[in-house]
Amino acid sequence: MDARLERLADADHLPADGHIEVYEDVHRGLRAELTSLDSRPADAAPGPVRPGPAPSHRTHDTRHDNRS
Repeated sequence: MDARLERLADADHLPADGHIEVYEDVHRGLRAELTSLDSRPADAAPGPVRPGPAPSHRTHDTRHDNRS
């Protein structure tokens, strides 16, 4: 990922009309790397499910809410 982001510095040495080529190249590379992180072998079992915080059953105490 760092190499992809460092590639953006190449745009500094190009005229403005050359920036789009660098940006598109970096975008393609980042998209490919992120997509590879999302892919999982078909036979891999999903990871454990982490429970979220328990819901709060307390209601808002408005006794001290005397704003006007």
